[in-house]
Order: sequence, then C-alpha cells, then structure tokens
Amino acid sequence: MNNLIDKARHIPVNEAVSTISVCPVILAAPGRPKPIEMRVTAPAQGRDLPIILLSHGHGPSLYIPSKDGYGPLANFYAEHGFVVIQPTHGNSKVAGFGANAPGAPFFWRSRVEDFKTILDHLEDIERASPILDGRLDHGRVAAVGHSLGGQTVGMLLGARLSDSADPDAQDVNLIEPRIKAGVLLAAPGRGGDSLSDHARQNYTALNPDFSHMTTRTLVVAGDQDINPNLTTRGAAWHTDPFHHAPGGEFLLTLIGGKHGLGGIAGYDAKETDDEDPDRLAITQRMTWAYLRSALYGDDPAWTDACAGLAQHAGELAYVEARARKQAAAMAT
Repeated sequence: MNNLIDKARHIPVNEAVSTISVCPVILAAPGRPKPIEMRVTAPAQGRDLPIILLSHGHGPSLYIPSKDGYGPLANFYAEHGFVVIQPTHGNSKVAGFGANAPGAPFFWRSRVEDFKTILDHLEDIERASPILDGRLDHGRVAAVGHSLGGQTVGMLLGARLSDSADPDAQDVNLIEPRIKAGVLLAAPGRGGDSLSDHARQNYTALNPDFSHMTTRTLVVAGDQDINPNLTTRGAAWHTDPFHHAPGGEFLLTLIGGKHGLGGIAGYDAKETDDEDPDRLAITQRMTWAYLRSALYGDDPAWTDACAGLAQHAGELAYVEARARKQAAAMAT
C-alpha cells in the first residue's frame, strides 16, 4: 500500500505479487557494436506469463536511459503479472554506442532491431536464468515506450518514417507481428511542419508517419507536455499517434501532466518534471489494465479501470476512444 496515492487507488488492479529481477542478461547480436544488455523483471512464481518489452527514452540522467531505469513501470508491471524485458539501447549514456557512432544520436534503427533480436531469442533469454526458464508466454507480447522509446515502439506497431534526410529510412516497414498491443507514453508526434526549426535541422528521425500503425495502441499524453525545442504545437503533438493511426484505440490524457507522466522514469529522477503519486499511479494502473484486456480478450480490466478513473479521479485524467468505424475506414 502506497500512502501517497489518493484518488488513483480506486482504479482497480489485481493483487501484487513478489518479483525477481535478473540483471544483466547479455544477448549477442551480430552486427551490433555491443551485445544487448537487459534487465528482466518477473513475478517470482507462475507460468505462461505475458511479456512487456519496455523501451527507454533519451533523457538527461546517466542511468535511467538504460536497463536500470523506469523502475516505477517495470516493477509495477511485474508485481501485477507481466515479465518485463528492458534492453539498453544504443543511445544510452552509460552503455550505449558513443556520440560519434553511425546513427547517433538516436540510433532509431538499432533500437527497433533490438526488440526484433530479443523476440528471436526469447528461449535463450529464458535459459539464461533457471528462474525464468519455461515460464514466458511467447504468444502474448506487448510493447511500451516512453518519449523516444515511444517512437521505437510505434515503429514496431507499424509506424514508418517519412520526409527523413536518411534515404534508408523512407517508408521502411518494420512492423513486428509478434507484438500484439502497445502503449505509447509521451511519444513524438508527426514531423514536417509540426517540428521546430531546431528539430528539423538536428533530429531528422523525428518524422513518423502513423498511417500504417495498425497494431492496437493506447496513447498516453500530458496536457502540459510542452517542448518548444521540438515542436511548435505544444502538448497536442504527443496525441498524434491516437488521431492519425488506424490502431490508435484510446487516448489517456493526464491533466497537468508533463513529459514525466507523474514519474515513470524513476523516483525523484532528474527528468521527472511533474512528480505526482496519483498521476504516476494512474499511468501505471491504466496502462496495465489496457494491456491485460488487449492480450486477454475476456479480461475486463480496461473497462473496469476506465469506470474507476471516471468515477473517482476524473479531475486528474480522462480517456477518449476512437470509434471502431473510423478506425476501420482509416485502415482501408
């Protein structure tokens, strides 16, 4: 029980269980400058456990953009039944590829390939620790990404890059069908005229095209997540994956939320610009509930969570749903 949580405690969630964390798990990746270093966090008991692939952002801290960050999300998901796999991507300050390596500073393509490699070698990851071996459900995989990690996950869900200065990025299809659902947390929106002059000149990878993002997705955004260094459109920029992707099923808006979404990257962390226990708990509980229902069609977790949010914490956040007919029309 967290004494700091007030209204969000009324959003239902299953009972927490004890967890274990295996780190580092090292996975060789031919062609990658370094092996993939991972942390795997899982319930201590149980089998046929669903999987969340968690992609970190590009924040200012030394260790949070790596396998050692995002404890508030990784621990919560594991305590409530998921196995969470966190790779350290190439842009990590503590264990990345280096500022002068090809693909810097974001290494967008490598980030996507990290997860494809992980899915190719799930059995090897299980065998790396006897406490994990044979306990993962390879058929129930979801992906969650924050900030730059949101773009990484978006591409795994079907988004592509357009108007990029990188000719190898033009409309490349990197969708990963083994991922059944995703959550985009404060992800970058569309490029082009939506970008600031600085972003257009320096961050050519920030040009996602969501028209091919067909995998079912929950988008989470703070209505005060404003970064003029990246976009001229304010907080609305982060809602683009919901409004422009056929798979964008729901939008969760956190009232007063900034880029940290209440503190998902770490407790008392440098990049948490809006640390708030209720806001963090809403993000944790609502994303968990969405993935439970997305991976288990008969699980009412999402419906129950939406009802709890509206009844008890409606002044803190709200959910919008896309009409199914609209989504189907966009998909065709």
